[in-house]
Amino acid sequence: MKLFFGILLFLTTTISFAQETKWEGPSVDFSHGKLQVSENHRFLVFEDGTPFFYLGDTAWELFHRLSKTDAEKYLENRREKGFTVVQAVALAELDGLNIPNAEGEKPLINNDPNQPNEKYFEHMDWVIKKAEEKGIFIGLLPTWGDKWNKKWGVGPEIFNADNAKKWGEFLGKRYKNNPNIIWITGGDRPVENDTHRQIIVQMAIGLRNGDGGNHLISFHPTGGSGSSKYFHTELWLDFNMRQNGHSISYTERYRMTFDDYNLEPAKPVMDAEPVYEDHPINFNPEANGHSVSTDVRRPLYWDLFSGAFGHTYGHHSVWQMYSPDREPVNRPLMPWYDAVDQPGAAQMVYGRLLMESRPFVTRIPDNSIIITDKVPTSVPGAGAYSFVATRDKQGSYAMIYVPVGRKFSVRMDVIKGKNVVAWWYNPRNGEALKIGKFTNTGTQTFNTPNPGESLDWILVLDDADAKYKAPGKI
Repeated sequence: MKLFFGILLFLTTTISFAQETKWEGPSVDFSHGKLQVSENHRFLVFEDGTPFFYLGDTAWELFHRLSKTDAEKYLENRREKGFTVVQAVALAELDGLNIPNAEGEKPLINNDPNQPNEKYFEHMDWVIKKAEEKGIFIGLLPTWGDKWNKKWGVGPEIFNADNAKKWGEFLGKRYKNNPNIIWITGGDRPVENDTHRQIIVQMAIGLRNGDGGNHLISFHPTGGSGSSKYFHTELWLDFNMRQNGHSISYTERYRMTFDDYNLEPAKPVMDAEPVYEDHPINFNPEANGHSVSTDVRRPLYWDLFSGAFGHTYGHHSVWQMYSPDREPVNRPLMPWYDAVDQPGAAQMVYGRLLMESRPFVTRIPDNSIIITDKVPTSVPGAGAYSFVATRDKQGSYAMIYVPVGRKFSVRMDVIKGKNVVAWWYNPRNGEALKIGKFTNTGTQTFNTPNPGESLDWILVLDDADAKYKAPGKI
């Protein structure tokens, strides 16, 4: 993995990674083999053991609304920003059955899943191959949920258990040999009865039969829910997905990632749809306004430090590929081709770099690191200001996410070595500031370099004997 930084500045205590960080070369190296679940059932790794960081983007309408030229423009932007997965839908949400794609093709003949339109899927083939060239996985939804549960949306419902299995087999066979596929069943609808359940189960079985088990499978749920609610013990469900949704409060939604982490049997978990950047907060712009970059950074670290193996970012204009010639959905603020460069999108890579700069598959959540008023397990802040912590199970490092400037204390004995190197890591620009060395005994109080409401930081504690590079530097 190589990175190009527009500016690289070395000072006595600071290593500065410029705000415009461009990934050099493919974002993912597919030569490491197929993706699989790690031995501890907490992460995804390649066949050769190389850890995989799932940094996703929601581009639900990618196949439906973008031309080849625009699709390549979008994918190149995401490659440069270090995204490793793009989540997109074969049968799209925004009347994807009846409104043709950019090349004038509908996905199905007579809206029949048994009659796919070859021309439509040739376009999908091209986009998926282009993503592969750029080192990007496609988190591929066979259909949006309104095609099997029209609780809201356009629909129509076209699936039953029989044709759902055949649809899965069709897609599985078609993309069996594409290395950059992750299957995502579901599509933002609840499983409300046995008919719904059987449609999802049979579609997953069809996918597995069709691709011979070459690709992992998960389920994208409705807001405030997770795949574990319906399918946690299903053998085909390789990892859990949550949609913590469009709230900006840890205690309202994002704490549930940790709940899923603690389920038995253990399965990897991630948030596949947190609050989008520039999205009406809780769908109420009059009362709450639109989210900003701070609001999308916080869920990244809340989820990761609560045990998630990766994270998905989203922008309200990008998921729908909004442009002025299209009807807007829920008040997007700008066209997709401007929105791809909003600050939150560029800042996601700093989470990836931080996680990849330390041992990966031994990381566990542990809020007991943080101490308030000398009471262990008490975490300062609540709502949007909740602190969370993670550490290496072996004691070689620990990280505390600080969403707002506030004094806090930590247990230093979580680090096994006698000497602890402390850093501030800036999630807004990837800058690492070395604080100094401490002993691994007692507690230590810290305060962020420039306390402020939207100035979040990450405290990184390293075992000095491990001789790690600066946080975020690979």
